Amino acid sequence: MIDWTSRYATRASRMAASEIRELLKLLDKPDVISFAGGIPDPALFPMEAIRKAHRRALADPLSLQYSASEGHKPLREWIAGYMAGLGVSCAAEHVLITSGSQQALDFIGKLFVSPGDEVLVSRPTYLGALQAMSAYEAKFTALPRRGDNRATAGGGAKKALGYIMPDFQNPTGASLDLAERRDLLDAAAALDLPLIEDAAYEALRYEGEAMPALLALEAARVGNVDAARILYCGTFSKTVVPGLRLGWVVAPEPVIRRLVLIKQASDLHTSTLSQKVMHEIVTATIPERLSAIRNAYRARRDSMLRALEREMPKGVRWTRPEGGMFLWLTLPEQVDAALLLSRSLAEARVAFVPGRAFHWDGSGGNTLRLNFSLTDEARIAEGIGRLGVLLRRVSGVEG
Repeated sequence: MIDWTSRYATRASRMAASEIRELLKLLDKPDVISFAGGIPDPALFPMEAIRKAHRRALADPLSLQYSASEGHKPLREWIAGYMAGLGVSCAAEHVLITSGSQQALDFIGKLFVSPGDEVLVSRPTYLGALQAMSAYEAKFTALPRRGDNRATAGGGAKKALGYIMPDFQNPTGASLDLAERRDLLDAAAALDLPLIEDAAYEALRYEGEAMPALLALEAARVGNVDAARILYCGTFSKTVVPGLRLGWVVAPEPVIRRLVLIKQASDLHTSTLSQKVMHEIVTATIPERLSAIRNAYRARRDSMLRALEREMPKGVRWTRPEGGMFLWLTLPEQVDAALLLSRSLAEARVAFVPGRAFHWDGSGGNTLRLNFSLTDEARIAEGIGRLGVLLRRVSGVEG
């Protein structure tokens, strides 16, 4: 028998299963109320539009053929138009279609991160970004906070990338205000740091004033997208369907050309059929689709906030996001969310994601993430009620 472990590359030791992906296995257990995965509601998928688009695309045999690594040009042109609506002036040549935005993060890590390089992230941050960058043996450190541009930081490891989700962050639901966005761009410039803007939830705003994309602010400062240091990652998974596995990167043309080479070596190109189908769907339905999704998720967010106010014991705090899919709970310090999950599954039949998974340094043991997009309002109320009863029992706090 071959000892496979001894044959793996050193980077393999940094690869770990996603706690979230493991918890998603609970979704097919009807007695478990799951607030775990960031899962869109399939009841909101445009099924008839998808069926019609597939029938039309399949009438052309080229829909099943190899195609350009950059992606289907009409879809790239549509994305360029969408970006214009966000204040970003770009062309199809600035766009690469990827197999979901997770692939975009992987490709960017492959292009920019060498073993031992630093990647600057929020704490907590998106687990998938930590996984993508860990595969290339990155070290993690914190992004600068307001007023801290670290302009004199010269020693130590190379700072390869920054990563930020400025709108309705996964896992906390928090967003950067305009001053924070400008401060972050100042810090990135002082550090000469390329910055990934992960805009997965940008379109899911339910209240408040829309903030400009970091790429829009940066391009306005430096003149155009080609001079900017922002690598913008978008996705159709939250606004149309995740199963077609379609995301995109908008970046300076020299970066796109390099990412195209990585795409060629990885999977040649994203599914031509999926791209043609998506182009038809977004061209015909995206405004009405977004309205329906926002209305549904806003109601569920509000239901969860009301339930938390009603059911949580003293000492528990939570975020109040203006959009996205998540709330973030901070428990009393003595409560370990991972241990709480074990009891919650056994006693309350409620699932959530312990917060430690979103911290590169293993902190955040008394935090957890709740998703509200997949569960209806009645089940949200029931699940939060069960969780509140359990938390009172675990923490010994009443009221």
